[in-house]
Amino acid sequence: MKMGKDHLVPLSRQVLAMLKEQKELTGQWSWVFPSVVSPRKAMSNNTILGAIRRLGYKDKTTGHGFRALAMSAIKEKLGYRHEVVDRQLAHAPTSKVDRAYDRAQFLDERKKMMQEWSDYLDRAAKGGGNVIEGKFRNIKTEVL
Repeated sequence: MKMGKDHLVPLSRQVLAMLKEQKELTGQWSWVFPSVVSPRKAMSNNTILGAIRRLGYKDKTTGHGFRALAMSAIKEKLGYRHEVVDRQLAHAPTSKVDRAYDRAQFLDERKKMMQEWSDYLDRAAKGGGNVIEGKFRNIKTEVL
């Protein structure tokens, strides 16, 4: 974490299963996602950016773009309050007074939210949501 602060992250059943599977592949290292070049170190941000590029999203998104997508979709599609999503993303309160006094973590809501988010992504991956496949250029679409 930035600034050396601890951040508690509730994980869904799906994510725990993926991490367990990943750990079976990389169990001899300290990191679940070790660096390919130096496995005693964690995977770098450049690895994520390289994956985004290889997937064809260069100049279209970044690692932080996925965080923005998650925040928007969780608020809009799942109906969670901004403060709850904000804490999941480890954002500090914006005002000086809130930073001094607001220690709320919203853990119960975040646990529920992360499970609902994984379930939402599972439905979308299986075609059970408003997901449109294809290549679109310079058009605006809205699915209701």
